[in-house]
Amino acid sequence: MTELKGNKHALVVIDMLNDFIGEKASLRCESGEKIVPEIRGAIDFCHENAIQVIHVQEAHRKNDADFKVRPVHAIKGTWGSQFVSELEPEEEKGDYVVQKRRHSAFSFTDFDLFLREEKIDTVVLTGVWTNVCVRSTASDALYHGYNVIALSDATASKDDDMHRSGLRDMDLFGEIMTAEDYKKAAKKKFSHNQQTV
Repeated sequence: MTELKGNKHALVVIDMLNDFIGEKASLRCESGEKIVPEIRGAIDFCHENAIQVIHVQEAHRKNDADFKVRPVHAIKGTWGSQFVSELEPEEEKGDYVVQKRRHSAFSFTDFDLFLREEKIDTVVLTGVWTNVCVRSTASDALYHGYNVIALSDATASKDDDMHRSGLRDMDLFGEIMTAEDYKKAAKKKFSHNQQTV
């Protein structure tokens, strides 16, 4: 079993929004629906084990420069920018929301500030798209000095080739695990160390 790096982890749920997930999505990630149960299970595990959960939400301006290269999607305040119902943040359980307008959760947001304030040293990445927003966030996490773990069955892209490409890139500098393997390793590590994660 892989021994996990870091002393304090955060589960990061990236862009599980109406405009990416489901048949009505304007920029549908077609494999995204399949990972909802794995992410739900990971969130529940983290809530039960005092691991921070962070939801990352694309929330664009109406005339965002991002739309010069991609279709209009996830405009702030619209249905498309809202979280899918199964994965809505649970603030009463301590979930934190980071809004972004670029691929990476670190770009022009308070994500890094929050992680440092909470003394989190490891990000556990889930969500869509593996080869775009997840990978960009992973790269920036490395640049900012964090350990990176990506959950292979809790991330998705439009097709398997894109998904594998993103995982292959992240495997160069982070750990790639299944959600179940992560839960087993996290339970072993943090209960053994008797640390509050």
